[in-house]
Amino acid sequence: MDIVHLLPDTVANQIAAGEVVQRPASVIKELLENSIDAHATDIQIVLREAGRELVQVIDNGIGMSPIDARMAFERHATSKISSAADLFELRTMGFRGEALASICAVAEVELRTRRSEDETGISIRINGGVFQGQEIISCPVGANFQIRNLFYNVPARRKFLKSNQTELSNIVAEVQRVALANPQVGITLIHNDVLQLQLTPGGKKQRIAQLFSKNIGNSLLPIGVDNDLLSVDGFVCQPETARKKGALQYFFVNNRFMKHPYFHKAIMESFQDLIPEGTQPNYFVYLSVEPGSIDVNIHPTKTEIKFENEPARWHILMATVREALGKYNEIPTIDFDTDDMPDIPVATIDTMPSYLKSKPVAEPKPSFDASYNPFRQMDFKPNSPFDTFEVMKKTYADEVLPSRMSMDEPLPESPKPAQELFEFNKIERPSVRFTQIAGRYIASSDRNGLQLVDQHRAHLCVLYNRYMSQLDQHQGMSQHELFPDVVEFAPADVPIIESISDELSALGFELDNLGGGSFAVNGRPASMESNVDVTALINQMVDVARNQVHKVGDELNKQLALKMAMAQSINYGKTLSEDEMTQLIESLQALPEHKFTPDGKKVMLSITTKELEKMFS
Repeated sequence: MDIVHLLPDTVANQIAAGEVVQRPASVIKELLENSIDAHATDIQIVLREAGRELVQVIDNGIGMSPIDARMAFERHATSKISSAADLFELRTMGFRGEALASICAVAEVELRTRRSEDETGISIRINGGVFQGQEIISCPVGANFQIRNLFYNVPARRKFLKSNQTELSNIVAEVQRVALANPQVGITLIHNDVLQLQLTPGGKKQRIAQLFSKNIGNSLLPIGVDNDLLSVDGFVCQPETARKKGALQYFFVNNRFMKHPYFHKAIMESFQDLIPEGTQPNYFVYLSVEPGSIDVNIHPTKTEIKFENEPARWHILMATVREALGKYNEIPTIDFDTDDMPDIPVATIDTMPSYLKSKPVAEPKPSFDASYNPFRQMDFKPNSPFDTFEVMKKTYADEVLPSRMSMDEPLPESPKPAQELFEFNKIERPSVRFTQIAGRYIASSDRNGLQLVDQHRAHLCVLYNRYMSQLDQHQGMSQHELFPDVVEFAPADVPIIESISDELSALGFELDNLGGGSFAVNGRPASMESNVDVTALINQMVDVARNQVHKVGDELNKQLALKMAMAQSINYGKTLSEDEMTQLIESLQALPEHKFTPDGKKVMLSITTKELEKMFS
């Protein structure tokens, strides 16, 4: 019995769709590229629920005839190429003829289109790869694609889509790539009736500033070279703008976005010794080559591209970037050559009139102030990072004595002896003494042996539990900023930040969306030290939220609390006083789990007396 048979077209199309359509952003990419190939100058994108319910792309391109519109949904039907030789002369974004067939296989699709020479347009409806019908309609010139209920017939794929904020972030990132490659095209993005992006036509520099920020626009250094092997255009950013995470790095070849680790290394080599280790430069590089010297047909996403003679082009790119950086860093200097220079005496001329000169005044001798109380200075530092428990900090002279007296009681004739003040303010501590070792460990001993505590991890545990409590109770204390910092984020990160706004507020952050990716930090957690990089910390939290499959509250809170604790826990090498070590150990031991950090690292190590004896045997 024969068992090999052909799959139905609907099944085959669903299988192939998994290669091309992976998420709503994939649909956006394919439709935008079709609009660009149709010479559109204005494109509108309308989304519902981050593309789950609706993806609508409207353009003013050349449109399609009724026959072309019907044929466009067939697999491997395309107007871009007609023979295998055309693959080496590609000047369009699309060419395989797979995108529309793949989209139709996993969604409900309607296309409305009309050419300028036609009086009427046509509407075509296809659901799950099955043709539903077509009719003549009245519509504007161009194309209007409506994709509804994406993956409705592939529940496994729909189930594993991430949160709306994450999917919207991916869509914005895809729109950014197309917008950067085509600055002459106006693009509007609307999500759930809220305007997300509105880009007007212009040049490359203007488009970069529109998408990211004016600050990025002001730091752009132009690059350019034009020869037979490679033409380079675009910008690299000043070394001062380098980032540890989230660097803006874009490569385009013949106006097509690509990822190219080899060329990326050329730019990193150019920035060597100009940026701190572990940071990445921002760049927007546009390459132009003959279409026959590259191979685009490698991956379904068409972002991996092979070049002929890559090493030579690598050196051209590196030299071009180095030249731009060299011009930026070129500062005219005066060379003072002191070799063989004769000694010239320096004359000092006193030009001050005698009547302005004053006689030196003898420094006054210090006098004893009987009201001065040296024990008022014996207070703990406010807002100490170890300030977890209520510790007695009141001094007798400032707070305790007035609280013990009523208004009718006479003041004491003489102050209490200093020894009595000292005894009253002495904090009761356990007999255990702590010693710091190598600025890293806190050691203590008892009858059972020796205990070592990692001070950084111990403080991380204490802060983590504090922030988890704030998130659970939504009672984070905020310290208002008199002069708020303004932080800039990429448009793709804005939906993520808004999705965790409640969690950020619970931690003590107060952010005000100024639009265009700018946020004013009106308040920060009261316990946060001023030297913490708020922008970097919030970026880390955005990364955490982006990687959540869905917005799972408990897991998200744990990750956010951990990032906060990591950013503020004391570093190795910090010298701690005996009181600070005591407070840290007391706070740690009061936690329900204090032997391991939230990410599973050991906090303390115990060595028994018997183990010590074996070490010395």
